[in-house]
Amino acid sequence: MLLIPNTLDFGCLDDSTGEAAPDLRDVLPMGAITAAASLTHWIAENAKTTRAFLKRVGEISPLRAPLQEQDIQVLPRPNKGGNKGTSKRPDPQEDRQITDLLAPALAGHDVGLISEAGLPGVADPGAAVVLAAHKAGVPVLPLSGPSSLVLALAASGLHGQSFAFVGYLPVEAQERAQRIKDLEQTSRKAHQTQLVIETPYRNTALWQALLQHLQGNTLLSVSCGLTLPQGWSRTDTVERWRKLPVTLPDDIPTVFSWLAA
Repeated sequence: MLLIPNTLDFGCLDDSTGEAAPDLRDVLPMGAITAAASLTHWIAENAKTTRAFLKRVGEISPLRAPLQEQDIQVLPRPNKGGNKGTSKRPDPQEDRQITDLLAPALAGHDVGLISEAGLPGVADPGAAVVLAAHKAGVPVLPLSGPSSLVLALAASGLHGQSFAFVGYLPVEAQERAQRIKDLEQTSRKAHQTQLVIETPYRNTALWQALLQHLQGNTLLSVSCGLTLPQGWSRTDTVERWRKLPVTLPDDIPTVFSWLAA
C-alpha cells in the first residue's frame, strides 16, 4: 500500500472565478506523482476529489488507466470535532469495512491511500487502514509530500523537539475554554508546543477563544493557507496578538500552535 500525498489546496480554489489549480510539481515530488499515475486501485476519503487529483496527475504523467476505470473505494467517515479525549469504542462493522478495503492489496495489487489534503494517516481517517494493512501483512510505503502540521511547526519557531498535535478542540464554549487552559498548562510543564486545527468556518471562533483564554506571555503561532500563494505564518505573544486586528478566512485551513512561558 502506497501512502500518496495530496496538495493542501482542497476547497481553497474559487471555481466561480475559474481560478486554476497550482501545478502539482510546485507542491509534490515527481516521485509521488509518477507513483500515483501507476496505480489503479485507491482507498480515499472522497471519490470525486480523488478523481480531480488524478486528473491533475494525468496532466503531468500518463495514468495507467483512465479515470472511469480507476477503482476508488471510500473510507468510513468518522466524526470531527468535540473530542473530549475519550477512547473510541471498537466498531466491528467498521473494522470489517476497513479490512474489506484491503482486498485488492491482498490479491497482489498495489493500492494507493490518499487523503483530501496532505499526508494520509496524519490527522486523517486513513490511519485505521494503515494499521489494518500492518495487521494483514501488507507492506506500507509512505511517500514524501506536504503536511500542514509539520510545515506550521517549522514556520512557528516554537519548540520543535517536543510537540503534540491534539486535533480539534470542543465546539461548546465552556468545554473549549477549559481544554485550552489544560493544554496551556501541559505546554508550560513539559515545555511542549501544542498544535490544533479547526474546520475553516470555525477559525474565527477558535482564534477568539485562544486570545481570550491563553496567558498574555504565551507564544501563539498561526499558519494559514500553507503552500497557497496567499499563505502566511506569524508567531507573537498573545498580549501582542490582542492588539492586532486579525481576520482569518472562513474557507482556508489554518493551524494554531502555542508554547507557554
